[in-house]
Amino acid sequence: MKKELYEMLEDSARADRSKAILSLKLLGEQSVGIGDHSTKDFYNNAEEALKMLCDAEDRLSVLKKFFSK
Repeated sequence: MKKELYEMLEDSARADRSKAILSLKLLGEQSVGIGDHSTKDFYNNAEEALKMLCDAEDRLSVLKKFFSK
């Protein structure tokens, strides 16, 4: 895999990981993350952030395992 492609994919996964971690921190530690959401919205947002975090970690792992030198 070309270096530029690898770096783009890695940067994308890292950005998603950062977004997910920030979302989970906001939801879990600061009321600003909750706002006017219903409980269902709150739970859905937390689930989505966790899925994003897992996906990003999986992508980084696969890149490292199969394509790093």
